Amino acid sequence: MRTTLTLDDDVAAALERLRRTRGGQFKSLVNELLREGLRHVQSRPNRRARFRTRSVDLGRPLLASIDSISDALAAVEGEAFK
Repeated sequence: MRTTLTLDDDVAAALERLRRTRGGQFKSLVNELLREGLRHVQSRPNRRARFRTRSVDLGRPLLASIDSISDALAAVEGEAFK
């Protein structure tokens, strides 16, 4: 099949550099890379292993509630913060 394809300048330059290093025809290189790209896009994505976080017992909290900022500061800095 013959078709016209417009390439961005950076893509054309990268293809030309690759063609020079590998040798061969530009047409063959473009077809090879398109086949590889299509295989990659059509393949199923690799499933990642599930990430698990281990729980750790931190003991009793030092404060009954952190809703009161002044109580939290008093516990951390002592009563001198006021």
